[in-house]
Amino acid sequence: MTGACSTPPRGPFTLDLRSLACFRMGLGAVIVADALLRSRDIGLMLAPDGMFPLTDLRGFFGDRWAWSLAFLVDATWWGTAVLALEGLAGAALAAGLGTRVATVVAWAAVVSIVRRTAPATNAGDDWLCCLLFWGMFLPLGAAWSIDARRRGGPPSRTTRSVATAALVLQIAAVYLGAGLSKWNASWLSGTAVATALSLHDHGTAWGEVLAGQGGLCRLLSWGIVGLETLGPCLLVATGRSTVRLALGTLCMAFHAATAALMSVGLFAYVGLAAWLAVLPSELWDGPSRAPDAGRTAPAQERQRTTRSGGELVAAAALALASLSFLHDNTAWRRRPLPAPIGAAVRVACLGQDWGMFGEVPRQRQWVVGRGRLADGRTVDVLRGGRPLEELLPAGGSTSLPHHRWHKLFWDLGRAERRRFAPAVAAALARDWNRRHAPADRLTTLEIRAARLGDDPAPGTLHELLLASWPARDAAGGGSLDRWLDGRPGP
Repeated sequence: MTGACSTPPRGPFTLDLRSLACFRMGLGAVIVADALLRSRDIGLMLAPDGMFPLTDLRGFFGDRWAWSLAFLVDATWWGTAVLALEGLAGAALAAGLGTRVATVVAWAAVVSIVRRTAPATNAGDDWLCCLLFWGMFLPLGAAWSIDARRRGGPPSRTTRSVATAALVLQIAAVYLGAGLSKWNASWLSGTAVATALSLHDHGTAWGEVLAGQGGLCRLLSWGIVGLETLGPCLLVATGRSTVRLALGTLCMAFHAATAALMSVGLFAYVGLAAWLAVLPSELWDGPSRAPDAGRTAPAQERQRTTRSGGELVAAAALALASLSFLHDNTAWRRRPLPAPIGAAVRVACLGQDWGMFGEVPRQRQWVVGRGRLADGRTVDVLRGGRPLEELLPAGGSTSLPHHRWHKLFWDLGRAERRRFAPAVAAALARDWNRRHAPADRLTTLEIRAARLGDDPAPGTLHELLLASWPARDAAGGGSLDRWLDGRPGP
């Protein structure tokens, strides 16, 4: 056949450009949604007098290498501008308009917002940053985009490069890191899924229903450990279309179920977008025209192997991410990375700590915002002012405004995050009083975390005061003492 060549079998790091186009559109949609959802909390999370003062954030990160555009100007309008930039870049990415530039801008804006709101972010945000980083080196606009339509001409079908290898390895790393962290008693005993799906852990109403199915939850616990441990090995070991399609279908179903059953923020949706990138060509062409079917192909279906100066940068970044993965998932993590490597990891935002839900002890946890109003009533400020329930509040974590609040208060008791506690309480009180009449304004606010666990005995209740407002005065008085002594507020 004139102009045809024999097409070699597809390797594990060869990706279809149409799959990458779907990946691009998926990432763009997630970024736009993220910007819109974050806009609800601009005054609380992006303002100078909000929950996360820049001085506390800089102390939290500890060095200048954890950059953020949102750190440049300490003003609400600037934080809003960076958030708007994220949304606009996401929309351009989804459409494939100026795709390379849109990807770079989206990466910079997402990293900036993630770091500006660090105490309220989770692994899904970090995964999104990593995927966008590798996307900067990929031909994301080569198919099904405005850019491709403008260029005209038949596109190549597939591409292979250091960046495609990095993207596949990045997806594998997330699963392998999560899987390795689950080789412990809570998962191997089969109790982890039932605990995690509780309303008073990370479950939704549907998750709570499934949590009551003990036998099924045990099977799911073991199945998840197997999927997260063996899945990444299959992903990087073969490019066979049947294996790739089966694995992608299973993992996308896993993420769809996670979105319905758990409150985990962007993680499930980022996972769905990630797997779009590795879908095999058969999905678009059918088995008879697949590149790895071993038949000749027209010139426009030939594989395109990318070679450019960017490949050297991508190769260096891949080596950096590999070192970070080894550090974060082995005994090496007990010692810090060498300073230059650690700085480079933070600059690129390529940290590889994916030990999500590694240890899931049998317990139920919740947080309440005990607010005393000027008229003497006591309400739960974290739940919009509904009557306070001190023990197992109805709806659990799902009764909080959204996942970012859940994440914030879930981790606020950790030593490295306690620095934010005074600002969190003050910002919530200020926001409440701004929106309410004098009789309904707060006079005191106490944010309390509680846990019912099996240590030292089943049903043991543990409580912790996370934050209080007004802040304690110079003499040591304040709402903390009132709470400890049981004295009423003013």
